[in-house]
Parts: sequence; structure tokens; C-alpha cells
Amino acid sequence: MRPRAPVRWSLLAAALAAGAPARAAITENLTTSVTAMALGNAVTADPPGIDSIHFNPAGLARLIGDSESFSAFGASIRTGASFQAPPGFDVGGWTEDPLSGQSSGPVRQGMYVPIYGKPGWRLPAVVIPGIGMAFNMPGSRFTFATQSYMSQAMSIDRTTDPNDPARFQGRQVQLQRLVYAAPSVGFKYSDTLRFGVAVPIAHAAFVVDTDMRFPNSLLGIFGKFQQGWCPADGGNILDTLGIGLCGGGKDGMVTPFKKAANMRLEMTAPFDPTLNLGVLWEPNDWFALGGVYQGGSQTQYTGTYTFTTEPMLRNFVRGMNSSLFGPVVSAILGFPSSIPAEQKGNLTATIPFPSHLQIGIKLKPVRYVQLNVDASYARWKEWDALTFQFDQSVKLLEVARLYGIPNSGQLKIPRGYKSVLNMGYGLQLFPTEKLTLRAGYEPRKSSIPGDKIDLIAPLPDTKLYSLGLNYKLSPKSDISLTASYMVGRFSIPADTDCNINCNKLFNIIYNPYAGEDVKGDIRVRYVGMQYTKRF
Repeated sequence: MRPRAPVRWSLLAAALAAGAPARAAITENLTTSVTAMALGNAVTADPPGIDSIHFNPAGLARLIGDSESFSAFGASIRTGASFQAPPGFDVGGWTEDPLSGQSSGPVRQGMYVPIYGKPGWRLPAVVIPGIGMAFNMPGSRFTFATQSYMSQAMSIDRTTDPNDPARFQGRQVQLQRLVYAAPSVGFKYSDTLRFGVAVPIAHAAFVVDTDMRFPNSLLGIFGKFQQGWCPADGGNILDTLGIGLCGGGKDGMVTPFKKAANMRLEMTAPFDPTLNLGVLWEPNDWFALGGVYQGGSQTQYTGTYTFTTEPMLRNFVRGMNSSLFGPVVSAILGFPSSIPAEQKGNLTATIPFPSHLQIGIKLKPVRYVQLNVDASYARWKEWDALTFQFDQSVKLLEVARLYGIPNSGQLKIPRGYKSVLNMGYGLQLFPTEKLTLRAGYEPRKSSIPGDKIDLIAPLPDTKLYSLGLNYKLSPKSDISLTASYMVGRFSIPADTDCNINCNKLFNIIYNPYAGEDVKGDIRVRYVGMQYTKRF
């Protein structure tokens, strides 16, 4: 017996009220499912067909017979940043940053192709296909399935303009997790209760290519001392008999705003399985409750690195080691005897793929209207810092010993991310038997705190808006279409974020815009299509 309408509307109001303290995530669920995107990723209590593998594998037990789905989506990411020196700008005596007043230029996308690597394509958007299959024998309580899909993606390419001011925090950034197989099973325990298990097996890729500069007060003071001590021609007899501060000539004069190097890290984890566990309770047709736990992984990456060092630091180190007492001072400071123009090798890193918990409710107060509300929580606090281990001492990093960084065989990049709660809302209207209209809203409060954001991961608080539809082509086939738009903005006052613009004595890793006010935004556009056929 169905409850009366006032009871249903009371439950609806309670669900809306529960969504008030919305929180959010970083990259999860942005490109995973055409249907889920249309509903603000609020589908845990109403899992979408074969896409249930990711969102709640218990939903597989609702499928009857065999089915297959084919999907494709296109997504473009546009992010910009501007830089402005505030009044009183000073980095160790240097008061003019050539990047001040500039804005970053065009942004394109790329992709990582398993086995092949990262091609040199610069694309206005990426198009990714997906395929899924499910099998259910007549009368069986079990449904088996598998699927390929993109579970995580972030792609930024700023190489169109070689002088883009944002190049010092990512000429290219590619974070990608492609699930190429996901053996799964859903079990129908009763007419109202279902369970599911999925094992997504992913190929993960992590690529960062960035120019580097090191503006900080200590380096600035040192550069000003060189200016006062070294003649215009680059050397003097006193310096030669001393520690060789001028021995590198004009190119060896240190400035805090000059490009110092380029770093490229390219890593993959070809086989990285995780575990999804789901439950779905549907006591009647107007109410459902679902939950899914997506297990994380300590993903083991391996790959290659290349450090290309500019003449400034190479010549400075050469000049020191060509003087009488320079080698002594260099040894005390732990400086290298020389820095090669290019140093290559292999590296490893353990980068957590965060676990994720999501619960949801489905309410269908009247025949023509359905509301979904989901809450999700991902453990991004595991990204407190990322450590990359090299197969040898990197000569460029040996210079950083002056700043209290003792291990030149590894690079530790602070992140300081947080685990937060995220809400999603989905609305479905059923005007006819064949047509379903969908709308979604997801206010995504970023797991990156305001004092940790940077241009490698320019993800502030964002809002995701979506529209979509499903149309039944026949009793055994249908098509879904979705369009989504996500937008967010950030503003980082000078000296407030030690992942981008701190101006302190020992902030060398890594604040390339020290002392600058940085503002920016991110916009993601998504369109997707999915065709499903049942047998």
C-alpha cells in the first residue's frame, strides 16, 4: 500500500534539507557515465544499467537478460590565470617580475595512449569511447558484467604559446585512469534487496612537463650581491682567488625570475585493480536507498624523467669550481661539481588513488517526477605530499641542499589536500512512456584548500550543471544524450599559498610566482552519448 502524497512530499523536503552542507571532490565522476553526468552523479540509489559497475554494482542485479552499451563523450578543459605584483613587491631586492601583468594563453587537451605513450597532439577536446556488456541467464539471481570507461581524468596543455606565463606550473599535465576491464557480479537477494561486487582494472598515467624558476628571497639577495661584486665582464682577480661568484660570466649571474630548468616526469601503472562493493534496497517503486564503497589503491608508478638545466645554474656552478676556494665552499654546501645540460633516468612513485564512499536516496513522489540525492566522500587527504624517487642523484636538485633539502635522489612536492563531503542532485521527468528528461546539479567544494591550489591542479570550488535525456528507440534499445558545464574561479593573494606564491627565505620547492597575486578560473564542457541494446 502506497503512502499518501503528503508523506512523500515530507520525505522530499527532508532530502533537500539534508543536502544543505554541500562539499565536493577533485576529478572523480567527471567523465565516467553519460547518464550519471546528466543527474549530477546522483545515481547510487538508481544505478544506470551497466554503468552500475562504477556507481553501485548492486544495480546490475536489476538487469534482465543480456545487454550491451556503447558510449562516447567529448570534453574540453579551459583554464586561465593572471599575475599581478601588489604594491611593495620585493623578492630579495628585486622589484620587477617580467610576468607581472601577464595572463596565460590558449589551453588544449591531450591523452595518454596505453602502450604507445603520450602523443604530441594538442586537441581542442578529447573524445573517449566506452563499451560495456552484461549477462543474465533466465531466472538467475546473478548478473555478470564488464565495462571499459574513464574513471579519472585531468588534461592541460599550455604548449601552444612557448612563453605562456603559466608554463612554470605545467606546460603539460596529464592525470588519467582508464578502466579497461571490470569483471563484476550483481546478486538479487530478494525482490527488494540486491548486492554487487566489481573489480575495475585500470591503466593509470601521470605526466608533468613544466618549466621551472625559483624566485625567493635568498636567491634574490644572492643575485644582488653578485651584481655588486662582479664586474660587467664577469670576473676579477679577487673573485678568482676567492670562491668564484663571478666565474660563470654573464650567463652565470643569478636572477630569481629567469627560467632555470625544465622537468618532465612520465609514469604509468599498467595494471592497478581496485574493488567496488554495492548495496541497493528498493522496498517499493517510490523509494530506494543505495550505497557503494570504491576501494582505493597505493598505485605503484614507474617511468622516466628528464631534467634540462639552463646556462644560469650550470655556469654558476662551473665558475665556483674554477676558483681557488670555490670547490671548498661548494663541498661544504653540498653543491655538485657540475650540472649537465640534460640528465635522464628512471623513477618510481607511490601515488594513492583515494577510496570513495557514496550513498544516495531515490524519491518518486508522483509517477512523472523522480529526485535523486547523493552524498559522497573521497579520501583526498592521502595527497598530503607526492614523492618521486629517482635512480640517481639529480645534479640540479643538489643545488637545493642550500635550502635544507638533503636528498637529491628524490623530489617531494607538497600538496596538503583534504577529504571533504560532496552532494549531488538529479531530477528526472517522464512526460511520455518513451522519453525521460534529466537535469543535474553538483556543487563541488574542492578537496584542494584555498591555500594549496596551484596551476598544476587549478581546481577550486566549482558548480556542475547538466541536462540530458533518454529516448526508447524500441522496447529493447534506447539512447541517452547529455551536456554538462562546470565552472569555478580562484583568487590567491600574494604570499598566502606555499604551493604557488609564497615569498619566504627557504620556499624553493615550489613557488614560481612568489610575491604575485594570482587569479584564475576553470571551465569544463562535456557532451556524451550512450546507446544501450538488450537481448
